[in-house]
Amino acid sequence: MNLKYAVVFEQTPNNYSAYPPDLPGCISTGKTWSDIHEMIRESISLYLEATLEDGEPLPQPHMSLEEAMAQHCQNLVEFKEAFADFGDDEPTLSTTFEMVEVDVTFRPAEAVV
Repeated sequence: MNLKYAVVFEQTPNNYSAYPPDLPGCISTGKTWSDIHEMIRESISLYLEATLEDGEPLPQPHMSLEEAMAQHCQNLVEFKEAFADFGDDEPTLSTTFEMVEVDVTFRPAEAVV
């Protein structure tokens, strides 16, 4: 089975990062654009696999790209306010939003004998 999640990709002066807002705590970083695409797919797969291993239901994607953009923009407002409180300069970010498809067909864990 394949699932598509809205993913926020950011480029900073030093690296790339990505996160799917539907999966709290799932985030990845990479040195290149190619790296971050590979890394976020792996992060999502591992997140989903761990969720199933914990006996939790598989979190279905529900956020559209537009909803991901709106949530990310709200997070940026709060982020900028936090930087202003400390008198720090805001970091330079370039943000892209994409749907990322992952295969969620997992093999059962092998029994330990």
